[in-house]
Amino acid sequence: MIISENASILVTGGTGSFGKEFIKRILDTFPNIRRLVIYSRDELKQFEMSQIFSPRQYPGLRYFIGDVRDPKRLTRALEQIDIVVHAAALKQVPTAEYNPMEFVKTNVLGAENVIQAALDTQVKKVVALSTDKAAAPINLYGATKLCSDKLFIAANNIKGHREINFSVVRYGNVMGSRGSVIPFFLSKRQQGFIPITDREMTRFNISLREGVEMVFWAIEKSIGGEILVPKIPSYRITDVAKAIAPNCEHKVIGIRPGEKIHEEMITSSDSYTTVDLGNYYAILPNQASYSIEQYCEIMSANPVEPGFSYNSGQNHEFLTVKELRELTKAYVDPNFTV
Repeated sequence: MIISENASILVTGGTGSFGKEFIKRILDTFPNIRRLVIYSRDELKQFEMSQIFSPRQYPGLRYFIGDVRDPKRLTRALEQIDIVVHAAALKQVPTAEYNPMEFVKTNVLGAENVIQAALDTQVKKVVALSTDKAAAPINLYGATKLCSDKLFIAANNIKGHREINFSVVRYGNVMGSRGSVIPFFLSKRQQGFIPITDREMTRFNISLREGVEMVFWAIEKSIGGEILVPKIPSYRITDVAKAIAPNCEHKVIGIRPGEKIHEEMITSSDSYTTVDLGNYYAILPNQASYSIEQYCEIMSANPVEPGFSYNSGQNHEFLTVKELRELTKAYVDPNFTV
């Protein structure tokens, strides 16, 4: 499906970091888009966002108060929608460990509500956002997102004759997003020390722009059933600390509940159903209407080697301290200086 001014799009969790960038990109390209709905539960964030993106300026733009936990409200919101981007989620790892059922309600039951509402309306394409923590999860947040991923992929098996497909995009830490490490370190350096969880810790890194580009690609190119994974660099947490606050004390405080030393986006067990698309990998479902060979022919892809895995600690590309400083200035704080 090609996004155009005739498209009708709804974004759950549309007032978050991803949602704001996605909405901006859509409106910059298609200011007269037929319908663009921001669906979220925080009225203050919607009010603040409407001061930047106003329905008066963009006649197709709408703000809907609603929760993905509410299936009736979702079904009403999805009427006459072609494309759904599902970004709504609870995401804080330690909070999930303390409040597990709340994360299940939003991340798992909310995902099922989105699926059922899409099947009950005329939606053609659903792209759900996932996380590297969903691969071999060790925390509750990752487990709920893995379950969500499985629900969206399996939804392709129950669509019947409907003209709809479901896919997932999975990526690592988004640079500069709310709650991410760089804004956190920027705030802490004013106190004279940077808290380091573990000196060996690494993470994948992606910019908001790259994350949005990936969702655009999934909307236009995915055929349904894929978990798409980008080829992106890693960083060492100690290098982030050096880039942000080289003159501050770097104090090791220990990992938080549910954290990994290294994140993983493709496990070795996934390798037998994973293909290389060039800029992305695609983990294909075990049960699908197409074989791996057929998918490779359709998408000009190649299977990865058996046993292949994609791990932030064993990545081929790491950001340097200099690159991290440049990216911080470009994507997080234009006034940033060491």
